[in-house]
Amino acid sequence: MERTSEAYEKALKARTASVKLASTDAATRNAALLAMADALIAQTPRIIAANGEDMARAKANSMKESLQDRLLLTPERIVGIADALRQLASANDVIGEILEGRTLDSGLRMTRVRVPLGVVAMIYEARPNVTADAAGLCIKTANACILRGGSAANSTNIVMTKVLMDAAASAGIPANAIQSIETTDRSATTELMGLHGLVDVLIPRGGASLIKSCVENSKVPVIETGTGNCHTYFHASGDLEMGLEILLNAKLSRPGVCNACESLLIDEAIADEALSAALKALAGANVLIHGDGRSAEAAAALGLTEGQFVPATEEDWGTEYLAYEISVKVVSGLDEAIAHINEYGTQHSEAIIASDYDAIRRFTDEVDAAAVYANASTRFTDGGEFGYGAEIGISTQKLHARGPMGLAALTTSKFILMGEGQVR
Repeated sequence: MERTSEAYEKALKARTASVKLASTDAATRNAALLAMADALIAQTPRIIAANGEDMARAKANSMKESLQDRLLLTPERIVGIADALRQLASANDVIGEILEGRTLDSGLRMTRVRVPLGVVAMIYEARPNVTADAAGLCIKTANACILRGGSAANSTNIVMTKVLMDAAASAGIPANAIQSIETTDRSATTELMGLHGLVDVLIPRGGASLIKSCVENSKVPVIETGTGNCHTYFHASGDLEMGLEILLNAKLSRPGVCNACESLLIDEAIADEALSAALKALAGANVLIHGDGRSAEAAAALGLTEGQFVPATEEDWGTEYLAYEISVKVVSGLDEAIAHINEYGTQHSEAIIASDYDAIRRFTDEVDAAAVYANASTRFTDGGEFGYGAEIGISTQKLHARGPMGLAALTTSKFILMGEGQVR
């Protein structure tokens, strides 16, 4: 029976567009990115109006404030999104880059070049900035994209996609190179995950349940991104004042993002001073602390209330709160800290506060994560901060790509062989 679902029809159109898009030159794609940026600015009132509809629903549904912050678009944020597209346009083109070249024993001249993946599907939650970031990165790398945003941002995503698609098409990009799934029916997501042969790669960007569903159910190859149960560990040799500043930045600057700190580990050797200082600072910033037994004693001495401190459960050690909450545990030393992080972390971003070089070296060597920091906030794990420009996501897996995924992560390679009649 002929299939007529939205996901299937858009995947067919994307497959056709991807062939034409692969043959476009860098100048055309860069012009499209600039047109997309200009269109976002020109259509700001239209986008803000659509976002207002989504925000009204979010508030009515009592969405967490940190998640509402992810959903919210302001004129200033749209300027930032447009600027990211302009930065992409000025970035070096990776398509066609020669990765390897030599003459084989047979006399064939072999060249390995960087080429697009083809059709990239993005499944993400209530983050409308991802709509523009994903579309921009895909156009820059000559990939067609199918965007499946969360239902909470559906009004914003539909309008943004149309604005971006029309602008790209006006600059010479195939009309169906940027598409979004507009229905909020969850079956569309399931079908998109099953379109092996039409979709080349699926990139989920969101919470643990979304990523788990994609990894377990998708027939399309998946690049696993971004659940961030990130830790900050105060080693006995660390500067406490610096550590507190780093901790508060990692927890408070944007608690609803995947590189925010979710767990604090404190070395037993400095627990008397460091634990009291950390709990006082966190409680003073209205962060709900989920602490172990030693933390409970310190909380009681500080007079923290039930609204400021609760006993931690086993579940807390593996929780990504995405809110003004944090788990706190006292560990016996470096060995327990590393073991705890490797057991409960999500291989995203981890930090140690220490001056002991050997401790830093062991931590960076033995902690299994995409990004490992010494004496710095985990909030730096970001494509822009790493010099990649806009990112498609932060990969927490080990194959194909790991960490912030920039342009090269959206490509594969092709061998081109030139001969003079050779046969084998």
